[in-house]
Parts: sequence; structure tokens; C-alpha cells
Amino acid sequence: MSSTPVLEMTTLDCDDPQAEARFWSELLDAELVHADESYGLVKADGRRLGFGRVDGYAPPAWPDPDGSKQFHLDLSVDGDLDEAAERAVGLGATRPDHQPGDTWLVLLSPAGHPFCLTTRANWAQM
Repeated sequence: MSSTPVLEMTTLDCDDPQAEARFWSELLDAELVHADESYGLVKADGRRLGFGRVDGYAPPAWPDPDGSKQFHLDLSVDGDLDEAAERAVGLGATRPDHQPGDTWLVLLSPAGHPFCLTTRANWAQM
């Protein structure tokens, strides 16, 4: 089993996950897997797009002179989650104190972009 992560999903911040999920589902002719007031999930050809509600959400400006964009990557590993996290930290990621639980880890890229790491088994039901 490998501790090399696989990209499972890109999650976009938004104020209305139901509307975003419906829009992208229709646009991409994709399966609307889940949509409620806090989270939406669309699957197309094995790829997943997630939509997470953020209080006080403000959409990015375009063009944005500051270059800000709002998303995060969800990665999975077939192997040991802690080993994969240690590898990421060894490559320059940091592991913040605040974590969402035991089966998902949030790490920060060297530039400070958050990304989630979990086992591939956690994706089997999605």
C-alpha cells in the first residue's frame, strides 16, 4: 500500500452549496450526489466537486489584484494516513492543531493553502 496521495476532490467555498451543486451538476451533466444547506457534492466521470458553505462568504473578484482564490484539495491514500501526513510534513507541509476529527487530517501547503488527507476507504461511500 502506498502513502502517496491521490487527488479525490476539489472543494469550493460558497454561500449556497445547494445552488452551486445544482448548477455544476447541470452544467457538467454530472450526478448530484448530495446538496443541503452546508455542503454539496457532484460526481462526473469519477471526479468530485465539493461545495462548502462559509459564513460571511465573499466571492473572489475577477480580475483580483491580490490573486485570491477560494478552494481546497481533498487527497486520499491507500496506505497509512499518519505516514502520508508525515511525508507531506517532510516535504514542507504543516499540520495545524485544529483538526476536524480522527479520519480526516487538514494540512497546510508550504504557501499556507489548506488541504485534506484521508484514507481511500473513506471515499468508497461517496
